[in-house]
Amino acid sequence: MKMFKTAAMGTVFAVLSGTTAMADGHACAIDAGRVNIVGNEFPAIQSVAAAALECASGAEEAASNLTSEHQTINVAGMTGNPAEYTSAVIANSSIVALINEDVIRPLDDLIAEYGQDIPARQLITIDGKVMAVAFMANAQHLVYRSDVLEQIGVDVPTSYEEVLEAAEMIRAEGIMEYPVSGAYAAGWNLAEEFVNMYLGTGGEFFTPGTAEVSINNAQGVEALEMMKALTEYMNPDYLTHDSNAAGAEWEAGNAALMNMWGSRTGVLMDEEGAAPEVYENTVAGGPLTVGDSGVPASTLWWDGWTVAKNVSDESAAATFRALAHATSPALLNDETMSQAVWLMDGFEAQPVNEGVLATVAAGANPYPMLPFMGLLHTALGDNIADYLQGNESAEQALMDIEAAYTAAATEQGFLQ
Repeated sequence: MKMFKTAAMGTVFAVLSGTTAMADGHACAIDAGRVNIVGNEFPAIQSVAAAALECASGAEEAASNLTSEHQTINVAGMTGNPAEYTSAVIANSSIVALINEDVIRPLDDLIAEYGQDIPARQLITIDGKVMAVAFMANAQHLVYRSDVLEQIGVDVPTSYEEVLEAAEMIRAEGIMEYPVSGAYAAGWNLAEEFVNMYLGTGGEFFTPGTAEVSINNAQGVEALEMMKALTEYMNPDYLTHDSNAAGAEWEAGNAALMNMWGSRTGVLMDEEGAAPEVYENTVAGGPLTVGDSGVPASTLWWDGWTVAKNVSDESAAATFRALAHATSPALLNDETMSQAVWLMDGFEAQPVNEGVLATVAAGANPYPMLPFMGLLHTALGDNIADYLQGNESAEQALMDIEAAYTAAATEQGFLQ
């Protein structure tokens, strides 16, 4: 049996109390090469991309493609020679596919020439090489309507069991029919909800040191059963609700309890898109637990940027310099400060950041950065919906997930 170790990475979450500065130098004197960024579309990444493109306005190309479908196009877009995208903005999970496909380059030489002042804590090191620069921390945590909880006379839930109790009271009082929301869209989002919940039970995804999956157990059943119990209080179309749709449901005033990304809470708490009674009473809470393990049912994430392998050295340098500038303290201002838990010097926590900070403080586990975790994530996303819809048992769903993962891991050589 093959043995594997978790990839080494910089302790980016230690930055939350750090104060190291990043020098900007001449980062914006870019007049050659290409810069083309692919990434997710939430506000923090939009701000980073905008700053990078402004910095690279004198280059041969300065473009971005920010979309919720970024994980389905970034590998293909970086495989050609030259690559279409010169950088992919990624997180713990999505960098693994880029490394497995050998489409991003080590950054050590670029750091030596242009990024000597990037704090070491932001450098994501895998197999001894820096493969990404992290710029923000992220996690999912409770978001709640304080006015609704006050109306039913309950404290802020700290566990999913308490969420269910509060949801039943909200429905019984006729306040909301579907008071719970979340990113339960079939596929990646649904799989991430299981990852959170399974970690919350204290479970381990793989037999230690191997690629052998180990979720087909009582903890796996417990995680699935809690997810299904929550869906009883969700909009019946929950399997189509990604983060954007769940956020829209919230802003429409249709939900009062939601497990949501910290990077999305700023949109929920600003004055746009919702009535005052919604945004004025939207609060970022801490991570939830499930059962009695005491482990937060959430995962810690970093978001960062990479540089494509199949681009010219000139374009690699332009991309590195533009993004190093875009994720320096120069980015932080009154508009951007609340968009994320930034890892740069000068970040000042805002009320919208409290959920992520609480999740870090509670000791939530980072999302596993293993070469085969993506295969399990895909298998989860493809096989949980049937259970939630009542088409099969939790035990059968776990067997289906195990079989799908094992077939994929064997095909790719992780299992014999």
